[in-house]
Amino acid sequence: MLQLMRQDILAAEFKPGERLVEARLCALYEVSRTVIREVLRQLESEGLVTTVPNRGPVITELTAFEAKALFEVRCALEGLAGALFAERADAEQRKRLGEVVRWFSRSYCEADLAERLAMKDEFYSILTAGAVNPVIDSTLRGIHARVQMLRGLSMQAEGRGPETVRELEAIHEAAAVRGDADAARRACETHVRNAATTALRELAARHGDHQESKAD
Repeated sequence: MLQLMRQDILAAEFKPGERLVEARLCALYEVSRTVIREVLRQLESEGLVTTVPNRGPVITELTAFEAKALFEVRCALEGLAGALFAERADAEQRKRLGEVVRWFSRSYCEADLAERLAMKDEFYSILTAGAVNPVIDSTLRGIHARVQMLRGLSMQAEGRGPETVRELEAIHEAAAVRGDADAARRACETHVRNAATTALRELAARHGDHQESKAD
């Protein structure tokens, strides 16, 4: 149930700012109110749902300013994580990073959004573990939770898939194969900047559609 609703949110089955009415969700997913409440609590912890006073839970609606701010911090932290991975990761972590990148490259076209996000989560899990810095790890987890919807927008954008594959391959080559900290930092920053450009464009388009539907 949690995975299904998360996927529906990321696939834009719900609109930004839309109220999540328990009775309607119970009927839609054919589960009890208890289940719905637990799912909404989890989705709120992931940043996909926000509880608004006097309205209740709604789909999180990030402004372009908030999204840009998150991507700026993510860019800096992932660049540092890539550089530290190049310097500190052990042989097993370097091997695992390559395996995930190859898995992503082979499977991306056929995978649905949930599978793509899971592959990216695994990539970042290995990258941050190899950086051996618990502050980066915990901070990036929080940022990734808050930008989850934006990641979904970026990864579904037309043409973004091949670019993502090339960017992850560049990170792997610099960080895991050559152990070049400066190149790894640049590759990570390039990946986040490109993802940000795509996500912000898609966010603007979604907000435009949302405003048009409200006007209608």
